[in-house]
Amino acid sequence: MCGRYSLIGDMRELALRFDFDAGALDHPPRYNVAPTQDVLAVIQGADRGGRSAALMRWGLIPSWARSVPVAKPLINARAETVTEKPSFRTALRQRRCLILADGFYEWQRVGSSRRPMRIVLKSGEPFAFAGLWDSWQDPKGEIVRSCAIITTAANDLLRPIHNRMPVIVPRELESLWLDVDLRDPATLAETLVPYPAAALEAYQVSNLVNRVANDGPELAAPVETPVQPWGSSFPEGQTGPRLL
Repeated sequence: MCGRYSLIGDMRELALRFDFDAGALDHPPRYNVAPTQDVLAVIQGADRGGRSAALMRWGLIPSWARSVPVAKPLINARAETVTEKPSFRTALRQRRCLILADGFYEWQRVGSSRRPMRIVLKSGEPFAFAGLWDSWQDPKGEIVRSCAIITTAANDLLRPIHNRMPVIVPRELESLWLDVDLRDPATLAETLVPYPAAALEAYQVSNLVNRVANDGPELAAPVETPVQPWGSSFPEGQTGPRLL
């Protein structure tokens, strides 16, 4: 699963790296992005138009949904079943996106406590999760764009921490993932694999990340002191995603 992550980079640098037009879009540094918050996603224009970025609600709302899932937002989609689930299968064919990040958090069980860990590229560069998005119209007629992060089995680095990890799209496959003409599920499934463990590193961070309201550089800093137990199976403010 992927329930928290960070995106600290400057918008201009992100626009150059991921080749999109930011326009007037603003995205301040975020050290503790959480479900139901707005996240920065990149999509490909129709008819192979240029890329654009948008803020989308993290927690996919299918276009046919009667209401917004509140208790268990659809923040993750399992790679193994994404072609089968009604909430995701159409989006996989027609509405894929890159959800930008530069690190993500997982909680490692140590005895009766959980230790927050941050996972980043060894290069320190930003990267993109494989995302799906959809548009939903609320009762007032307003359009809400929302998204979910695809997860897969953990690689060797993540396995001692958690049995799942978000799909990180390799830079050379980002254009393929966004290609609006590509709709073959089998071809797309080939990209939904664990990122190479050798390219990632993980380190312990402060328990401050457990609280959604906390958002500052101290959350991403490595710590060496033991963490204190905290009783919930999920970070504070997160009731747990529905993994479909």
